[in-house]
Amino acid sequence: TATWGEVLWTLPYVLPAAVVILAHGRILNVLSLDEEQARQLGIDPERVKLLLLGVASLATAAAVAVAGTIGFVGLIVPHAVRLIWGSDNRQLLPMSILFGAIFLILADIAARTVDQPSEVPVGIITAVCGVPFFLYLLRRAKLGAYW
Repeated sequence: TATWGEVLWTLPYVLPAAVVILAHGRILNVLSLDEEQARQLGIDPERVKLLLLGVASLATAAAVAVAGTIGFVGLIVPHAVRLIWGSDNRQLLPMSILFGAIFLILADIAARTVDQPSEVPVGIITAVCGVPFFLYLLRRAKLGAYW
């Protein structure tokens, strides 16, 4: 269980990383097409990938150092958001952040109330939600209806 002091410790890492990633939404849209097309538009794909991998790794390391690993959040939320809002990264990225937070709050509430007075690990709640959704995505991809 993380304290608010520990959460505040992550802010110098997570906030700048989020700003950098969100600022690259349009570039990520171009990179999702083709690297050669991105180069023709003046984007250096290797530099962008290295930058975004670095800042995402830094933010992830800070969050995991405080909260621990919580499975399936990175799978469920972006895919669910993509099904609703489409694949435009300018919308997908901020909506994934927002709905990831909402999902974790709801999972935490469920973890605290399912087996009172004890508390179920939040990772179990996210896995219970994540496994069926993951199977749904696999089935959908197998049928050829990826997005």
